[in-house]
Amino acid sequence: MKAFRLGGALETESPRLARLFELGCVGVAEVAGADGPQLLAYFPEAIDLQLDGRWEDVADVDYLADYRRRLLPVRAGGLMVTPSHRTVELSVGEQVVWLDPGSVFGTGHHESTRLALAALWQLDLVGLSVLDVGAGSGILAIAADRLGAGSAIGVDRDPATVPVARANARLNRSRARFLAGSVDHPELPRRVDVIVANLYAELHVALMEAYLVKLGAGGKLLLSGILTRLEPSVREALPATSPCKVRREGEWSFLEVACPARQASA
Repeated sequence: MKAFRLGGALETESPRLARLFELGCVGVAEVAGADGPQLLAYFPEAIDLQLDGRWEDVADVDYLADYRRRLLPVRAGGLMVTPSHRTVELSVGEQVVWLDPGSVFGTGHHESTRLALAALWQLDLVGLSVLDVGAGSGILAIAADRLGAGSAIGVDRDPATVPVARANARLNRSRARFLAGSVDHPELPRRVDVIVANLYAELHVALMEAYLVKLGAGGKLLLSGILTRLEPSVREALPATSPCKVRREGEWSFLEVACPARQASA
């Protein structure tokens, strides 16, 4: 087992931590350092992280197994996301998404994922087409399928996420499909009713035009993963006439955007 030591604290490093888990990190601990708090990110082996820090040898402990033992279910609206080894009780109308932690980001424990799940729960998705951009573990597309979507498709530029998302869909007996690519994938429908994307602010800005082209008349754009301090840049990328609802949790913002009028006649 290897640990990568870098400066920072758990409560302020969410974007960087998300990237570490995307690269295969199996656990992170905050430790005291001479110049303040530091992080130890545990990996099965040393890899090129392109981050300032250093690798250290650590005892060969199954940190992932320990993390799974301590992982609790998460509620977002009437959705419950839970690892498969847990037993859960649901109230009438609630839905469960079974999801085991792994190397792909998206277990429902992060604020940005919870905000997106809660927004899906609040929409009437029955019969609608839903596109999950940056699907990762597949949690949002699977949740949409659970909530009655007519179709749910997830796309991710990292092809390594696709088999993970498909395995999670099988675990949930979900019809959600997953493809390697982005909003312009040739196998996607010409228009969709809902786009949900849990990405970073800069990616939302870069993809905004593609989002708007893909949305159908009266569609909804659900944008998560936005640090609140960067929220203005995303809002500036939206058409001026687009009604926008904002929800915030901690340092994260979530935007629910109505399809702009110029798309209604497409």
